Amino acid sequence: MLPLTKEQEAALGLELAAKRQEHADLDSAIHMLSSTATADQMLIQRLKKRKLGLKDRIVQLENLLIPDIIA
Repeated sequence: MLPLTKEQEAALGLELAAKRQEHADLDSAIHMLSSTATADQMLIQRLKKRKLGLKDRIVQLENLLIPDIIA
């Protein structure tokens, strides 16, 4: 894999921070919706699916930014 430029690293870092924030926001929304008696289960499932997609992207970004060093 080619090394990242400083600009690429900065852009990926910003994207990572945004995805982490969105993931946390979804987590809060899911928790709030789940705690209500009249929770829309379809909406909760869609939010959970979106949250999983974000988690996958977060892992991809972390792998790009933090190389796996074999000791």
